[in-house]
Amino acid sequence: MPLGIDYRAPGLAGVDEVGRGPLAGDVVAAAVILDPAHPVPGLRDSKKLSPARREALAEQIREHALAWAIARASVAEIDTFNILQASLLAMHRAVQALDPQPEWVLVDGNRLPRWNYRSEPVVGGDDRVPAIAAASILAKVQRDRELVALDAQYPGYGFAAHKGYPTAAHLQALRALGVTPVHRRSFAPVKALLPGAPAG
Repeated sequence: MPLGIDYRAPGLAGVDEVGRGPLAGDVVAAAVILDPAHPVPGLRDSKKLSPARREALAEQIREHALAWAIARASVAEIDTFNILQASLLAMHRAVQALDPQPEWVLVDGNRLPRWNYRSEPVVGGDDRVPAIAAASILAKVQRDRELVALDAQYPGYGFAAHKGYPTAAHLQALRALGVTPVHRRSFAPVKALLPGAPAG
């Protein structure tokens, strides 16, 4: 067990991000401090839950957690710093926004942001640590909602369906309709369609 602490201990924050793989949209992170007196049953990796179940759990997390926060790194920051650094930045912002601040931080994955929190990375943490699972659910629900909104703003790309991931339909729409302001220009399938890109 990382740091030898109880995953349900008060003051323990879980952190996760959503949106490293898509070609469009911000990367979104969440941080959650659960309340041991008000557990939320059924927490697990957000990718293993149906959209309806994620929405229901997100509502319970927001209602019962001692603290929660959602933050992001923008498309411009992703293109400036790279997706890994942007993801770490989003997670850092989410933890900084918690009130109260955590005593410990467990981060999904194998990398930690640069910060002064007592912390540990946990590979597969979104299925092992309830607070990380809660963070993954909040981040996923938030980002999915944003991609549905982008679908209305940029019709024809299918953002509501694929959430910005490089599906065949998304790549076809990119070739037919061009690159939008919400596409990540540093990602190869997008970069290849920019003016001046070498012919493939």
